[in-house]
Amino acid sequence: MVRLATVSPCYNEEAVLESSVSRLTALFEELIGKQKISPDSMMVFVNDGSRDQTWKIIQCQHQLNKFVRGINLTRNVGHQNAIMAGMMTAKEWAEAVITLDADLQDDLNAIEKMIDAYEEGSEIVYGVKVQRKADPLLKRLSAEAFYKLQSSMGVESIMNHADFRLMSRHALNLLSQYQERNLYLRGLIPMLGLQSSQVDDVISERTAGQSKYTLGKMMNLALNGITSFSIKPLITIVYMGVFFLFISFCIGIYVLHALIVGTAVPGWASLILSIWLVGGFILIAVGTVGVYIGKIYAEVKGRPLYNIKEIL
Repeated sequence: MVRLATVSPCYNEEAVLESSVSRLTALFEELIGKQKISPDSMMVFVNDGSRDQTWKIIQCQHQLNKFVRGINLTRNVGHQNAIMAGMMTAKEWAEAVITLDADLQDDLNAIEKMIDAYEEGSEIVYGVKVQRKADPLLKRLSAEAFYKLQSSMGVESIMNHADFRLMSRHALNLLSQYQERNLYLRGLIPMLGLQSSQVDDVISERTAGQSKYTLGKMMNLALNGITSFSIKPLITIVYMGVFFLFISFCIGIYVLHALIVGTAVPGWASLILSIWLVGGFILIAVGTVGVYIGKIYAEVKGRPLYNIKEIL
């Protein structure tokens, strides 16, 4: 039997929290009965600076339910950092940690399969979405486009995998050595290179409340996912500069032809040629400097990802 901890980041989740605790409790009791997990397993809820009654509900559930533990962050640090706070704390309590959102839209039936895969030797087990009918059409299409963009940028990630995964204590200890500031776990965890496997994840409808993952937050996560693992956007700028230089050369030939045949407007030739030529050099310069800045940027920031106010 494995001592398991589930970690769920919570931001203004008062509408679903009690229901989620109840559903997870039923699952825990079932898995304990099957001797899949030990009786001292736990569910850890990370309060990410909620402005509603989320933390009070966690405190209450901690008093009523032997499985519930809580982590209260000092401020809102974002979904990825809250998950990291939960995992780094829970790895001292459990042998394996499963991260899943507090609304429990992920397939709870997949958790038993994750545990089986862990027992068979997998140190990381990814929940891969095989059916996303519960998600809005725009979200499904944008997610598909983003995964393809990531792949084209050279980012190693699991297609249709979000943050529903199991990680062993060994994997979490390795992850703790990565001092990433712009955290993107979906790209970082595959870099560990440990034995992994996948289970199917069928997304269900949210039972109450609304998703806190706004378009702005998704865009920010997507930006982190590319800029934290690839400098191809910067290199693309350099190529654009070279392309514009080529265009300026072609225009230069056209300008000389216009001067020779006398069709050029006075001043037009020098203006157009200088715009294209200087523009090309500027883009090359900005792109080259950007490559170096991008490398430095990833190294110099050493601010903490989160601060913990209280642990239950």
